[in-house]
Amino acid sequence: MPPRDNTAAQPAIRHRSTLSLQKTEITIHVYDLLPPGRISSVLWTFGASLLHSGVVINGREYAYGGHDRRRVTGVYWTKPKTEPPGGTFRCEILHGFTLATQEEIDATLRNASDDFLGTSYNLLTKNCNHFTSYLCHKLTGTPGPGWLNRAASIGVALPCVVPRDWIEPPEYDTADGELLDEVDDPTHEHSRMLRQSRPHLLVQDASGEDTEWDSEEERPRGAAARAKRLP
Repeated sequence: MPPRDNTAAQPAIRHRSTLSLQKTEITIHVYDLLPPGRISSVLWTFGASLLHSGVVINGREYAYGGHDRRRVTGVYWTKPKTEPPGGTFRCEILHGFTLATQEEIDATLRNASDDFLGTSYNLLTKNCNHFTSYLCHKLTGTPGPGWLNRAASIGVALPCVVPRDWIEPPEYDTADGELLDEVDDPTHEHSRMLRQSRPHLLVQDASGEDTEWDSEEERPRGAAARAKRLP
């Protein structure tokens, strides 16, 4: 009996494979950092508000902020629509969809974590809205809306920083041979920012497994942990 010709079946297989691809929604959440009032309403109307933004993927809102820990990512995630202190949720934008698998999305987030270190934060050239645009472009092929960063383009400071309270410093010496300062000044501006947001950074324990610490109480004791990139 001659071997069966499977050529005709190949298009059907490819068709089923295409149908099996799942689209993941990419949404942008926008927050006004000015207190509610006439001024913030006018600025919002004219597209000149001081804005913070995050990208929502599969139930997590990813954002970027600055801190002074060397070689530690500034990328973090929170529960969607978690307002930064003094901020107000303004709108939700369905930016698009990605056909990337979860593994590919995770890889994109890891690359973003490498590119957006906390010490690289710059109010004018590398802030939370630049991160939003970067991540949207990587996942959908289209960058985030340019108006998100209009305030930065005119030199207005955007207070989007990760509080030091929620960063586990790496266990290494700095280039100068001195350990990083572990003292957290509660009056320091970095410590006040986004305290209510409870951002989550991922860390790696001694076994090499990625572990999330949502609070100091949940932190594993005695682990030789390092601050780790997302996710």
